[in-house]
Amino acid sequence: MLRRILLSTALFVFSAPLAIAATAALVVGIDKYPHEVSLDGAVRDALDVTQALKAADIGTMRQFINEQATKDAIRSAWAELVAAATRGDTIVFTYAGHGAQMPELVAGDEEDGLDEFLELPGFDRARAEQTAKEIIVDNELSAWFAEAEAKGVQVLFVSDSCYSGGMNRSISGKTRLAPMVRAKVPPPSEEAVAGAKVRDVDLSQVTILAASLESQPTPEVVIGGEPRGALSWSFARALEGAADRDGDGRISRVELEDYVFSNVKLQSEALQVPNFTPQLPRSDKEIVLSLPRSASIGGAGATGGAGPKLKSPREMGWTGKLALSVSGTMPTLASVGGDGVPYRWDAASGVFHTPNGDVAGEHIAPDMVQGVVDKFILVDFLKAMAAQSPGTASLTPVRDIYSAGDRLNFEASQGDYANMLVFNLANTGEAQLLDVQISGTASHAFKLRDLEVVKPFGADHLVVISTNAPVDAIAAAFSSGGVDPAALLRLLEARLEGSDSTVAIQPLYTRDRGQ
Repeated sequence: MLRRILLSTALFVFSAPLAIAATAALVVGIDKYPHEVSLDGAVRDALDVTQALKAADIGTMRQFINEQATKDAIRSAWAELVAAATRGDTIVFTYAGHGAQMPELVAGDEEDGLDEFLELPGFDRARAEQTAKEIIVDNELSAWFAEAEAKGVQVLFVSDSCYSGGMNRSISGKTRLAPMVRAKVPPPSEEAVAGAKVRDVDLSQVTILAASLESQPTPEVVIGGEPRGALSWSFARALEGAADRDGDGRISRVELEDYVFSNVKLQSEALQVPNFTPQLPRSDKEIVLSLPRSASIGGAGATGGAGPKLKSPREMGWTGKLALSVSGTMPTLASVGGDGVPYRWDAASGVFHTPNGDVAGEHIAPDMVQGVVDKFILVDFLKAMAAQSPGTASLTPVRDIYSAGDRLNFEASQGDYANMLVFNLANTGEAQLLDVQISGTASHAFKLRDLEVVKPFGADHLVVISTNAPVDAIAAAFSSGGVDPAALLRLLEARLEGSDSTVAIQPLYTRDRGQ
């Protein structure tokens, strides 16, 4: 139901030929909350999405950042965009900021008795009744969307916010969840009551992509050294053309689903699993957005291959260095430095943390630190590749962290590529070959069944590279006694840049039982 999952990061898509229709956008990003814990990455999300929308040739734009985001200003902008639109046009409305819950405004309207709302800077829960005008309730959004649908105007809504869920991993980043409002608040507008009558069937062109399952939060995670929302980041890259795998200048529902599923999981380090509703496209021609042919990250159509030709990660900001903070005596290390939220290593305990605050490795001795540094430099390189052309890999059951003794299955498909390379980057910094398939040999889906979680604990990264580039030399390097992450990076950099490939990374976080 629309209102039930509104404040989990949601993405609404539609099916219509957009090439001849006009598109407008309304973008909201809020970090500064005078009466709430402020956020760190919502404004970056809004600015990034705005830039990507402009690159996608969006017409009229309305942007509201921090204190500019008042209810009256947003409502007025929405009304202007709807009034100016005609049948077949599109309005893109994105929100990055806090979400929360409150007692339902219309008795019996919600199964759990709670309405969800987007929280604006002027809302003060200590004076909830007096400041309730500065929230946007789910009922109100339903009424707004119904206005657009009545004119035949399609809506693309992205809400990078959350209202429920909890983490099993103790990360240091913020979640976009404000505390629940306990007091009964009067409806902030007539729409907050009237909108309760709008049902999913009344919004027949709306599709929802939630960035997290209902049991999960929507955290801010570190991407490129900065706190961000994983769905906003992925959506911006999709708009730039990364999701346009067939290079036809349009992003289909299937292309968007494949791209966002992979990259939200990847950029959040498996803290989030997106979820489409409805689960199946309404048609095989369901289109999300048309793109200019000059999109910065093109699809396969421009290159003539089975997938996009991978650009150098250096063009995307990868430096080949890792920001690292050390507590205690700093060993002599190569390839450290740079800006952004750092990884952390405690010399006394040996614990190595990611920028999100996750435990990446336990008992990491001084002579092991370089290997762990090199591992995460390689992971960042592979993430830059996967952001352009994501593959698929999965762990079941799905969890954000696994405990000692848990059993799980790992699976990956080679697809239509000639070669496949599967390896693990262990929490100790080792690179472990799991499988290699070379053109001319019998190919198969790669499966590992009934794996058991054992020591050492931390963060492993299972990597699947499907490619038309040769991998013989890489396989030989593994076979000749092993290859460390720094050497593996050199081998991959020489072969993957400019190649026709996909990259899938499955993070695997583990801990001792009872921790």
